[in-house]
Amino acid sequence: MAKASAKTTAARPRRRERKNIDRGAAHIHSSFNNTIVTITDPEGNAVAWSSAGGMGMRGSRKGTPFAAQMAAEQAAKTAIDHGMRTVEVYVKGPGAGREAAIRSLQSAGLDVTMIKDVTPIPHNGCRPPKRRRV
Repeated sequence: MAKASAKTTAARPRRRERKNIDRGAAHIHSSFNNTIVTITDPEGNAVAWSSAGGMGMRGSRKGTPFAAQMAAEQAAKTAIDHGMRTVEVYVKGPGAGREAAIRSLQSAGLDVTMIKDVTPIPHNGCRPPKRRRV
């Protein structure tokens, strides 16, 4: 029995096209365990994203302000490569990396025009976790 000759082509890495977006929004999701920074165009399509875990941090180090700073710098550099100059910042969550991420977006060269806290607040929804005893 002859095998059907399967034509295999080497999977080429797809080249990212350089978008030319001058303004957008930076969404910072900061939990106690991690910080995720997503930079989008005005329509909401993701241009760049980064997280503290993706920067090599593991475990409890992901929730630190330094990890959030590194993640925001990485996302900002990618967005600047796509031509972005100004961002509106939307912050969600109670984490330690909120302010550090905003400051590093500014220091990376992005002009922050607005900062808005969009943390969801329950109208007496789920019961919160019990108090930690150390």
